[in-house]
Amino acid sequence: MARVSRRAARKRALDVLYEADLKERAIPVVLAGHLAGDDPPPDFTLEILRGVHAHRDEIDQLIETNARDWKLARMPVVDRNLLRMAIYEIRHADDVPTAVAIDEAVELAKELSTDDSGRFINGLLARVAAPPTPPACVD
Repeated sequence: MARVSRRAARKRALDVLYEADLKERAIPVVLAGHLAGDDPPPDFTLEILRGVHAHRDEIDQLIETNARDWKLARMPVVDRNLLRMAIYEIRHADDVPTAVAIDEAVELAKELSTDDSGRFINGLLARVAAPPTPPACVD
């Protein structure tokens, strides 16, 4: 298989997540169809898809917690799945710098979603990536 850029692999992962979301099917079910096709997804795409699937509850909880005035179900499908991918990378893909995960998600949002999506995704991911604030000391 020819070497594919990570950006192209992310785009491919987004396609599968988008399809699974729209069809209301589990990621592994949709992925199986893609694996059986003439152009199976590259390894990095598989890593993202398997990671998002394995950590979906945690990821969706982080989105809900950090999405100010937005419910997960109301978000555009592209945005919701870009957030899932980026949060998986930020939290679980040690070989992907946080800044790269955020930048890639923002760029894909600008290309594929609404005019406000890049800013929305950037803000939410920045909150997810920020180190936790230590509790205030009370004397």
